[in-house]
Amino acid sequence: MRSPITFRSTDANEQPITHQILRHLSVTFITAGILATLFTAWTPTSLNPGELANQFAAALEGGAQENGPSAFVPSAPEETELRIGLVIGHSGINPNTVGGDTGAVCEDGLTELEVNTNVGNLTARALEAAGLQVDILEEFDSRLFEYRAVALVSIHADSCIPINDYATGYKVVSAQDTVVPDKSQRLVDCIIDRYHRATDLNFHAGSITRDMTEYHTFREIHGQTPAAIIETGFLYLDRDFLTSQPEKAARGIADGILCYVNNEPASLPWETTP
Repeated sequence: MRSPITFRSTDANEQPITHQILRHLSVTFITAGILATLFTAWTPTSLNPGELANQFAAALEGGAQENGPSAFVPSAPEETELRIGLVIGHSGINPNTVGGDTGAVCEDGLTELEVNTNVGNLTARALEAAGLQVDILEEFDSRLFEYRAVALVSIHADSCIPINDYATGYKVVSAQDTVVPDKSQRLVDCIIDRYHRATDLNFHAGSITRDMTEYHTFREIHGQTPAAIIETGFLYLDRDFLTSQPEKAARGIADGILCYVNNEPASLPWETTP
């Protein structure tokens, strides 16, 4: 004999199952509407629906791992590698000379190449310690063709001939013709400023030549690479500084490049000599 069917009464604090289902559906629809509105307001136009879904899933996973709320933040673009090129003046094989090219030579045999190499290597170490990627390049390096970098600096030293008592100091210049004149000039300004601070040498504008403004490397590298050439001092009157304190010269160049990379202000000393 079948038991009579009984119906459970509903307490005042309980709701019928139908009412509970309707309540949950209402909450779901309202939540969906809010999320749709927020996604429309927050989502960059560059993101397609697939990218949005992937980023939202990643955000949720991150939030679940941290056991806390997670904000939806679009991923940032990958950082550009900060690569710097340093040309060691007169290093390597010069196709235009026979027997090698050492640059200026002093009576006792000291060569410009020795000074350039020492200063260049110390500059590279300083830049690498600051987190930059550095390429040490030779004067006629095959890699210079269409070379691309945040900046390129060619390191040289001036004559070892006793010209006069004013033949002391440094000079920096960029290409006379460049498609990035503003960037190149800012690189020059930064190096002028920071090199003066590090070395206390004067800026010798009077001895800038066409060999510097029309330096062959400027024509070989990629047009979008800002570049400069520096003469770190005269091997005759500035010899003691260049040979006994090369770390100061290197610091001046490295600080100048970092000034450019970090978009720091540069004030020109303009303490020129005749």
